[in-house]
Amino acid sequence: MKRHAPATARNRQPILDVLRPRLPDKGIVLEVASGSGEHIVHFAEALPGLIFQPSDPGAEARASIDDWIQTEGLGNVRAALALDAAGDVWPIERADAVLCCNMIHIAPWEAAVGLISGAARLLSEGGTLYLYGPYRRNGRHTAPSNEAFDADLRRRNPAWGVRDLETVTALATAKGFDPPEIVDMPANNLSLLFKRT
Repeated sequence: MKRHAPATARNRQPILDVLRPRLPDKGIVLEVASGSGEHIVHFAEALPGLIFQPSDPGAEARASIDDWIQTEGLGNVRAALALDAAGDVWPIERADAVLCCNMIHIAPWEAAVGLISGAARLLSEGGTLYLYGPYRRNGRHTAPSNEAFDADLRRRNPAWGVRDLETVTALATAKGFDPPEIVDMPANNLSLLFKRT
């Protein structure tokens, strides 16, 4: 039942290294589009003072997440919620941080809009929205591998694709977030950390 995402083994520790000093000591952390569940169990093991709430729109993904939680015996991770990022109503009312890794380029733009709007509803002042993945900067890809990945995504679904950092930032600032702290990550990815103002 447990799924394995090969990229997770490579990127979960670099992501945790960015998150550890930037998340609160206590509170609720919602992960949107938790996928296999491997990220959230890694974060929860390392940050036991936080309560982690995984979510995914897919039933098979939620089963994998819950299987990982049970296998690892983690008491600070809740059962996975059915959550569609593009939906107007989410099954959770508040969070102290919202995390989303590798979603907005493998989803229609409406999912990014919904994600940022939903995070703005849930987060109090000072809350963090964390986004991880590849982005274009100043209208250009940051590496040939990202350009090839973008072309492949758009072949698979014209609504998908690597997003422009400036467009994502404009959307977030319009919803009440400060401009992001940007951290360069391995494999030509970026961490974006938006604070709710």
